[in-house]
Amino acid sequence: MARKIIIASDHGGLRLKRVLVEALKGWGLEVEDLGPDCEESCDYPPFARKVTDRIVGTDPAEVLGILICGSGIGMCMTANHVPGIRAAMATNEYMARKSREHNDANILCLGERVTGEDVALDMVKIFIETTFEGGRHLRRVKLIEGDETQTK
Repeated sequence: MARKIIIASDHGGLRLKRVLVEALKGWGLEVEDLGPDCEESCDYPPFARKVTDRIVGTDPAEVLGILICGSGIGMCMTANHVPGIRAAMATNEYMARKSREHNDANILCLGERVTGEDVALDMVKIFIETTFEGGRHLRRVKLIEGDETQTK
């Protein structure tokens, strides 16, 4: 299980981020909140980049990221532009679990306006507790990363 969580949002995800930060700390995890800390309208890409900069090159078994905006989509699109990032947009527990088990996702993206707090908490708990299965999935993750030697 990951021991440290790097988290950020935009104004559209601030309320849910605050709920998650409190829960994560309550679960005994180290949390690094990269902002914002006010409800003033702000752009999501800079906050996504702050998290991706801290996640790239880390071991997902130790450090994971969480990004929250209104829908989760913008954060996910921004994060996935960074080599080494495998950000997964999830709207249910199954998606959160499979993103870790099969895709070794290192960032979970959530939408405050489309996901209730209880579901979000459940997804985050599953995301941080689920490990990557490896095996045939490792070959596929290497293909995502651009390793063409992995094709069958």
